[in-house]
Amino acid sequence: MAEMAPHILIVEAPYYAHIAEALARGALAVLDAAGATYERIAVPGAFEIPAAINFAVAANARYDGYLALGCVIRGETTHYDYVCQESARGLQDLALVHKLAIGFGILTVETEAQALARAGTERNKGAEAARACLAMVAAKHRLGLTP
Repeated sequence: MAEMAPHILIVEAPYYAHIAEALARGALAVLDAAGATYERIAVPGAFEIPAAINFAVAANARYDGYLALGCVIRGETTHYDYVCQESARGLQDLALVHKLAIGFGILTVETEAQALARAGTERNKGAEAARACLAMVAAKHRLGLTP
């Protein structure tokens, strides 16, 4: 029996819209090449991404994996540290508690130039996160876990 293509929820934080769109382009190219289906939703910022994924879980939405895309650029205050730490912690907690396949594509950088380099065509972290998500979906499947 043929396997169904994975269905992925992409949660994007377009706070830096040009960077988020570049990450999405890389991710979508990987998902399209893999034959995956997907839905995209946007949230205000990286901090809100874990909550949106948790909403999908609470609603019993049927996704095989989740893809978190966004960018946090250091500013002059400690806000950066909290957003980076809590978005990463929130996603890891969701992955462990709910056994979710999550691709982490949230850039945490010092400057916009660093973000653009990581969202470019040669080194696109959105594409890397999509590959990681698909690999975790495959690992769950091999281990007999349902989405």
